[in-house]
Order: sequence, then C-alpha cells, then structure tokens
Amino acid sequence: MDIALLILRLVIGLTFLGYGSQKLLGWFGGYGLNGTGQWMESLGLKPGKLAAFGAGASEMLGGLLLVLGLWMGLGAALIILTMIVAIAAVHGKNGYWNGKGGFEYNLLIIAAVLVLAFAGPGSISL
Repeated sequence: MDIALLILRLVIGLTFLGYGSQKLLGWFGGYGLNGTGQWMESLGLKPGKLAAFGAGASEMLGGLLLVLGLWMGLGAALIILTMIVAIAAVHGKNGYWNGKGGFEYNLLIIAAVLVLAFAGPGSISL
C-alpha cells in the first residue's frame, strides 16, 4: 500500500509542481505570471495577476506537500481549490467529458487527492 500511495503522490504532486511553475515562472511552456494573469482576466478572474499567483502558488505548494507526504490535508485542499475554480471558470459549462473541454479531468484529480487525504501519505513520506 505504501508504494501505491507513493506513486500516486509523486505523479500528482510533480504534475502540479509543473502546473504551478508554468503559471508563476513560465517553465515547461507556460506563460508566466503576466501571461497567465492576462488569460485569467479574460476569464473574468480579476485582478488576473493575483488570480494567477494564487493558482500557481496553490498548485506548487499543494504539489510539493503531496510529493513530500507532508500535511496531506492542506496539500489536497490547495489542489482541490484550484480544480474547483477551474471547473467554475472554464470547464463546467462544457459538460463532463474532457474531450469537449469539460470537467472530467478536474473531477478525477479531485477524487485522487481526496483518496490521498483520507488514506494519508503512507510510511514513505516525511
């Protein structure tokens, strides 16, 4: 069970570290804080730069906490919050299926981090 929890923590945690670094730093093909802020403004999330910082910081911190297996409830909550905002601002209006821009992927992430939050990090963690 500990190996399974570690795999799930690492895959989700590292992915969200990447998402956050795209928003905040422009790494991995991201637009950085200014570009992401402009995009968030276009979605009606104002001020966009603050929204971009909040999303990026939540993703990076949440991802880091999952990778480390530390404060799992907080890490999960940060990731769930960003997924709820993504559903509300972008994906919810497109229905369920991700292929049509829906919230399927976001819901899967929410379910996975909830499992981690309830199961705990396992023994291979801080």
